[in-house]
Amino acid sequence: MARVNLTDRAVQAAKAKPGERLELHDALTPGLTLRVTDKGVKSWVLRYRAPDGRSQRHKVGDAARMGLRAARLEAGRLKNEIDKGADPLGEKRKARVIAKALTVRTFGDLAAAYWVACETGEWKPKKKRKRPQTIAYEKGIYTRHIEPGLGPLALAEITRATIKGLLRDMTAKGIGAQTNRTQALIRQIFNFGIAEEHVVINPAMGFDSFHDAKSRRRIWSDPELKLLWTALSDPSDLRDKDGERLHVGRPVAIAIQLCALLLQRRVEVVGMAIDELNLDAGTWIIPPERMKNGKPHQVALPPRAVVLIREALAIAAEAQARREAADSNAKRPNRIVVFPGPRDANTPIRPDSLTHAMDKLRSSIGVEGATIHDLRRTGSTILTSERLGVSPFIRSKVLGHGTDAGGGAAVSSAHYDVNEYVSEKRRALEAWESLLLEIVGEKRRPSNVEHLRALG
Repeated sequence: MARVNLTDRAVQAAKAKPGERLELHDALTPGLTLRVTDKGVKSWVLRYRAPDGRSQRHKVGDAARMGLRAARLEAGRLKNEIDKGADPLGEKRKARVIAKALTVRTFGDLAAAYWVACETGEWKPKKKRKRPQTIAYEKGIYTRHIEPGLGPLALAEITRATIKGLLRDMTAKGIGAQTNRTQALIRQIFNFGIAEEHVVINPAMGFDSFHDAKSRRRIWSDPELKLLWTALSDPSDLRDKDGERLHVGRPVAIAIQLCALLLQRRVEVVGMAIDELNLDAGTWIIPPERMKNGKPHQVALPPRAVVLIREALAIAAEAQARREAADSNAKRPNRIVVFPGPRDANTPIRPDSLTHAMDKLRSSIGVEGATIHDLRRTGSTILTSERLGVSPFIRSKVLGHGTDAGGGAAVSSAHYDVNEYVSEKRRALEAWESLLLEIVGEKRRPSNVEHLRALG
């Protein structure tokens, strides 16, 4: 089986002869194959051996939506799972059988079938597979807001009035944006039900959203940033409104500090793992399955961020050592995550742990209405302000957005520019870290500051 050193250009140029199928086997990632049909359809396939020795071929993704780099990263992730005894294709077939065997009578039954279809990739309403964190987020909404009222009901019992009643109850409790997300999830589940011929109409459609969503514009002021950073660095003096001492664990505090320094989303920060990091080089590559746009994202780590990550890893190692000392049968984690959960060292802490901590911190330091995500907006705003002068294009690259074409044609940016802009992103984040540390009082502001101008 001949292998070739695939490049983005070679993938773009690959064509199959009429009536034939072309297969190009990647030399850098054994098992990864680019398949091209005579109709021009291109897909990525991973060849591997199942635990029982059978040769398997598992579709990794569509080449039209997944570039070479993303395909290699995803193939590497799958091969790690296979080395641990997993069989992706076998698991997909098994889940498909389970989904078909489910008896769908109630909305809870339909939701269960929907989750299986999402997890196996059988249901892709936007032509791309839902990410695990998206599915987990949807399940959280379902458990909190939907299951108690709709779960036990027969599908025929659920009308538009039923769903409106549920949403009205939510708004009456002061629930805002989650009301709209609940309606959207119910609508998705019913759309799946129509596609699978379990229902014929979607009662969650045909009426406006109950909550008027408004884009947030809140940013943290310099004094508020100093209050927050001081509380995160030393939470020993924090008190709640009743004067009781607040407890914010150091790993959670570090995670919030990294959200401020790196301007990445909380779900990306808490999911950080050692195999994504090169601390000596100061880089962090977030895999596509953990990114909102489904593409890998390289983050240039400034010095203080590296120090904080090393501290978090040391805390995790100490916790694992205590766990093993207390239980001789305690297993070592299969994958070292930077912020492991308290019960399972293989699973990172939940993103809402940061949100709950921020709620407590806000109350204690007297800052109203600011969230963790507002830290990302704050840094983004300051990057392109006169304080730092970073170009909007590089700011978008720092944030991991995939839609900014830098003033050029969008098609050129999407298909003909694979530049990571690592140097420019590093200068931008180092400038932001330096300014943030000056704001919070950890770094002395020089008398003559030369602002970073027009990166990129």
